Amino acid sequence: MEYIGRRGLLTGAAGALAVAATGAAAAPAGAASTAGAAAAGAAPRAGERAGGQLAAAEFRGMWIASVQNVDWPSRAGLSAAKQRSELIALLDTAVRRRLNAVILQVRPAADAMWPAAREPWCEWLTGEQGGDPGWDPLGTAVAEAHARGLELHAWFNPYRVAQHTDLDRLADGHPALRNPGWVVQYGGKTYYNPGLPEVRSFVQEAMLDAVSRYAVDGVHWDDYFYPYPAEDDYFDDDDAYEEYGGAFDSRADWRRNNIDLLVSEMSARVRKVRPAARFGVSPFGVWRNSNVDPEGSPTRAGVATYDDLYADTRKWVREGWIDYIVPQAYWEIGHASADYADLVPWWARTVAGTNVRLYVGEALYRCDPDSATAAWRDPAELSRHLRFAKGYPEVRGHCYFSAKQVVADPNGAMARVVADHYPTAAAPR
Repeated sequence: MEYIGRRGLLTGAAGALAVAATGAAAAPAGAASTAGAAAAGAAPRAGERAGGQLAAAEFRGMWIASVQNVDWPSRAGLSAAKQRSELIALLDTAVRRRLNAVILQVRPAADAMWPAAREPWCEWLTGEQGGDPGWDPLGTAVAEAHARGLELHAWFNPYRVAQHTDLDRLADGHPALRNPGWVVQYGGKTYYNPGLPEVRSFVQEAMLDAVSRYAVDGVHWDDYFYPYPAEDDYFDDDDAYEEYGGAFDSRADWRRNNIDLLVSEMSARVRKVRPAARFGVSPFGVWRNSNVDPEGSPTRAGVATYDDLYADTRKWVREGWIDYIVPQAYWEIGHASADYADLVPWWARTVAGTNVRLYVGEALYRCDPDSATAAWRDPAELSRHLRFAKGYPEVRGHCYFSAKQVVADPNGAMARVVADHYPTAAAPR
């Protein structure tokens, strides 16, 4: 089967990465702020954390990816006024599509879409990491989203440092330059080492800098923990494993514990720093395959979060460390190796009896009249997804990847979803 996730889109690959033994056609690729301190002091948004009184409104969200200018800004180097107007246009599109939440990528690669205390400005704003764009994108996003009745979830990537291995391209004074022992280069990219306690502490502080200063409604992570497998390469964490891994039966167990600590610690800190904010994760859609673990989903995916990314997403739900989960169920109904109609029931069972809300990640980016897969050429495919998911009360909403397709809607699938399932404006959350 094909790997369907964000990796191909967010690294500039032409299509999805095939990782299973049985190949398949690759999916198509996918002015100064007035917000500032005012956004930091804004009142909490409606709806409380899981475990408290739960808001009734369903989640209707879209992701806005900034890495490599996937969605926004449309290119690096635009003026502050143009960047702001593009962002506002995306928020207005969310309202027109009757959505009620946006998930904005604000720390794509150890950098920042706000005037951060610990990391440089994001290169996807000005074209040069560390270049001041002349405004505060996150502050503006929070204020303008709230003015439209939209939630604003801040999307961070914990460990990715760069989409390359040339450290000379990093901004002067970058933490990775000051601490070269924190860095692992793998698959042509640069990462912080999740096995180092000082790294885990630093990345949390870097993200909490934004959470403490802006009235974000959510703290959001996607599917990047340990990196996706890269053929013929080795993630060299030998020294960290030798120093910290002695109590574990295997390196894999130690790595999973490193990510468990990141999630559990961040959960507690978000609750302390901004109690009204929800903490959520949008992992790759398959935890484990049932042929490997009877508790897994009836799938045969070439990647599993537990085994390949060392992310025990099911445990995070069971432990209540997260408030919501948005599995990237990026396959069509009837897919031979990872059927949407198998994944949604599995995730519904996983969250059942917990306070964790389940929203389903939808592959709007695959809906294309030129898709090699017939199902994705059909404008009704996503509408069928929502109709199917309505049979599971644990499903509390959906999120669409990504904003560019929400705007362009190349085969009319988004318009069909709105017509069939969102007949009225979304209730504010």
